[in-house]
Amino acid sequence: MIQFVVSILLFFVIFFGLAFILNMLLRQTWLMTFVYPFIILMIVDDIATTEYFVNPGSAFSAAFTRLTEITIADISILGAGFVGTIVSGFVVRYLRKSGYRMF
Repeated sequence: MIQFVVSILLFFVIFFGLAFILNMLLRQTWLMTFVYPFIILMIVDDIATTEYFVNPGSAFSAAFTRLTEITIADISILGAGFVGTIVSGFVVRYLRKSGYRMF
């Protein structure tokens, strides 16, 4: 149970930080939120990225099959990462509105 809570916090913090840095560098507030589903697919699928280009039909089929087999705990952990990207977008918007030109 402790590992579950730590995993949720870890994914939230990691993806908050990644999204915050990406937003700061590229000045695209919601970019990481749109990229996150592809990152999730790469975490869950267990397929080499080149397979998506070499054999797209079976690669996407296998990836979506594996995506439907994840558990509620995995969904909670991965959802915490997604929430981290969304919170990062709101924080960057707030900082920009407050006058911080760096963001």
